[in-house]
Amino acid sequence: MSTRLADTFARCRAENRAALVTYVMAGDPDAETSLRVLRALPEAGADIVEFGLPFTDPMADGPAIQAAGLRALKGGQTLAGTLDLVRRFREENAATPVILMGYYNPIYIYGVARFLDEAKAAGIDGLIVVDLPPEEDDELCLPTIAAGLAFVRLATPTTDEARLPAVLANTAGFVYYVSITGITGTATPDFGVVAGAVERIRRHTDLPVVVGFGVKTGAHAAALARAADGVVVGSAIVASLAGSLDGEGRAQAGLVEAVTSLVRELAAGVRAR
Repeated sequence: MSTRLADTFARCRAENRAALVTYVMAGDPDAETSLRVLRALPEAGADIVEFGLPFTDPMADGPAIQAAGLRALKGGQTLAGTLDLVRRFREENAATPVILMGYYNPIYIYGVARFLDEAKAAGIDGLIVVDLPPEEDDELCLPTIAAGLAFVRLATPTTDEARLPAVLANTAGFVYYVSITGITGTATPDFGVVAGAVERIRRHTDLPVVVGFGVKTGAHAAALARAADGVVVGSAIVASLAGSLDGEGRAQAGLVEAVTSLVRELAAGVRAR
């Protein structure tokens, strides 16, 4: 099993700070631009990258990420193409953990065994699959762990004490705490409430706890970094990318800089605790 995730959290702890986890959609707005963005994220301060799997019918993604997925699909992005982008990323970066985040349908159609073999070969460190609860662990979670990849589970504000052990049972890599009820990018979390929730989760697990949904600025990242082991930012980054597209949805000059400028601000935030 890759040690990239554990090594990254250990390094951040040694630096007395939270990890910055950045999300971008694979293939948005096209494969080559997406690869340029992926390669630029660690240089701008991202410690871990979540790489979105485009899907037509997301259930947890807000408008920004939904639009990104549709742009990627329109541009011809596929699951195989996404694995190839990570493979190419690994040619230059062997250290930054990459987590694929998405929904089960594309993986199911691709074939679980084939997908896991190719994901591991490409240099993927783990998966976040939003629509598979613990009751469906046999489908993908357990095969993922058997293949040597982490399966990251989401806990939410509605995950009570009775449900939390089931959520954490086969979780690996880290626990992703969703800071709001609802979809991504639509509200700002109550930072005090989130801190209490993180402490509650820590009583049940030794895994790092990262917080996402609703984080938009360096100040937000700094507030959450005081309580969590990591801070996830997705919709704000995807929106900054979208703001650099032309009227036809094509990349313009300055797109990568627009993304990395925000990531540098967020990286400064998690380092300001």
